[in-house]
Amino acid sequence: MSKKNDMVEVSVASERAEAVGGVLIAFFAALMAIADLVNSELEEEMMIAHNKQVSYSSWYQSKSVKQSLKESELDYLEALLNSGVVAQENATAIEKKIQSTEESINKYNSEKREILIGSSQLSKEEWVQDLDGEMGKITGVKEWEQLADVYDVATKKFDIGMLFFQIAIVLGAVCIIIYDNPRLQKTFILLMLAFGVIGIGFSIYGYILAP
Repeated sequence: MSKKNDMVEVSVASERAEAVGGVLIAFFAALMAIADLVNSELEEEMMIAHNKQVSYSSWYQSKSVKQSLKESELDYLEALLNSGVVAQENATAIEKKIQSTEESINKYNSEKREILIGSSQLSKEEWVQDLDGEMGKITGVKEWEQLADVYDVATKKFDIGMLFFQIAIVLGAVCIIIYDNPRLQKTFILLMLAFGVIGIGFSIYGYILAP
């Protein structure tokens, strides 16, 4: 009779463990789905930041090329003026051209600085480059690079979190399979909870890190 009661108790404990394991599997699977959704959005934002960084870097390089051309033009004009080849009546026009070229070089230099570090890092008086006709709207190359790096770190935390969720779900499946050993089932449930909590921790950390 005692043996029969023990078997009944084992069966009840096993069924309880299976029920707990099944609920935890569903719970962690739902959390993993949410983490995957958030992670996908963060990866999309990271790709946008990377593309903006490349685009703004090209913009910066184009300004550099134009500045270099103006600097070459300035060197030529100054050499021409200093050589004495230019007639006295034409010297004033060359000097005006030199002044205009210097202003263009300074303007390109200021535009490059704003494109590189962003409008938010400059005072309103230093804004020289517009974006779609609006001043002070430039997000700098360095800012895009920093954003991309932050998104990259955040997505990696979510990836680790989802890995722990997957391990927790596998442990839950094993818990259900070994229905004839309640003690071992309990061990797997505890492990499942531990891995699941770690997964939650990494996911929350990734969410906090995201801009």
